[in-house]
Amino acid sequence: MDVQIGDVLEYKDFIQLGYKPKKNDLICKFRIEPARGLKIKDAAGRIASESSTGTWTKLKVSKRVEELSAKVYEIRGNSVKIAYPIELFEPGNMSQILSSIAGNIFGMRAVKNLRLEDVRWPSKLIKSFKGPPYGIKGIRKLLRVKKRPLVGTIIKPKVGLDSSEHARAAYKAWIGGIDLVKDDENLSSLKFNQFYKRVKETLKMRDKAEKETGERKIYMPNITAETKEMLKRAKYIKKLGGEYAMVDILTVGWSSLETLRNENEELKLVIHAHRAGHAAFTRNKKHGISMLVVAEVSRLIGVDQIHVGSIVGKMEADKKEVIEICKWIKGKLENIKPVFPVCSGGIHPGIVPDLIKILGNDIIIQAGGGVWGHPLGGEAGAKGMRQAIDATMGNIKLNEYAKTHKELKIALKKWGYKRPR
Repeated sequence: MDVQIGDVLEYKDFIQLGYKPKKNDLICKFRIEPARGLKIKDAAGRIASESSTGTWTKLKVSKRVEELSAKVYEIRGNSVKIAYPIELFEPGNMSQILSSIAGNIFGMRAVKNLRLEDVRWPSKLIKSFKGPPYGIKGIRKLLRVKKRPLVGTIIKPKVGLDSSEHARAAYKAWIGGIDLVKDDENLSSLKFNQFYKRVKETLKMRDKAEKETGERKIYMPNITAETKEMLKRAKYIKKLGGEYAMVDILTVGWSSLETLRNENEELKLVIHAHRAGHAAFTRNKKHGISMLVVAEVSRLIGVDQIHVGSIVGKMEADKKEVIEICKWIKGKLENIKPVFPVCSGGIHPGIVPDLIKILGNDIIIQAGGGVWGHPLGGEAGAKGMRQAIDATMGNIKLNEYAKTHKELKIALKKWGYKRPR
């Protein structure tokens, strides 16, 4: 490497407030709270250094290395924007990208708190990823539902039922009007409910429900496991005529998700992304990674639908952030199809109108307790949820619709219109 005399790289060299980002730069928006004794500029320079070409001491470098350095180009209060040359990243390798922009920097002593809030992805990098195989339009076509929100449920209790009990519960939900039945995040292949038996029996009940209702019905088995076993389970679903696979994207890891998406070129399953574990690093507004970034990464890799929060449910969710996530995953993005937002966590019929008013029709409303906690059972709970959606789509107030729909009436009597905690 040719080292030019005088080209010494140190923290201050990563601060270039006059820099204008290039078209192919990847841009990160950080919230930085410096450690005691440091100014925001000091901490920002260290973050840009550590995440690109620098280290803790001065280095003599070539002009080429200097040009590859990340550049802090905007500082507004605690909000800092850093531009990274695209050459720093391996196309199609999300793990490598995140090891750079969301790696060692969170452990640096120079910061008291650090949060990666958003990323602007350059076109060339976007095009190196496959994105969703179906997206919103593909899923609507598969289910033959053109306009209304899709309605799903998670079998409750989430664990404890055996395979036959699980299949019968799914059947009750489907004939009650549910479109999609999902395993929950911690139901994989357990002693009392083994994956292969559960999938076989539940898909049989799906077929029965479709014949009886005339509607398309979907089962989303949880394939979360070691990568090779995960792929084996995905292939088994396809073999039995299943159309969906659910995966806990954060606990299996980004590389496993990329492997699944690559395999899915042949399997052509719809990929449902559960975000179990996200709040460990997304909930703290001062430190970690935002859920927006998680959703961006997931869309690029290629999930078709992802949990985003519900705003009105039991899970912590900032209204502004959820709206921003939905806008990003449904918006235009090069060759990448839009993703279906999934709203879940404490959903019941009484809060359906608020949810649709805030987020629109292109959402999947997913209720667990709001179906299975119905006084008349799961089938009635499913009817109550579907009735709430039908009433909202028809611009009819729920209390009016409930006068002629007993399942909704009973649900409203039990839960009212309150948002659960």
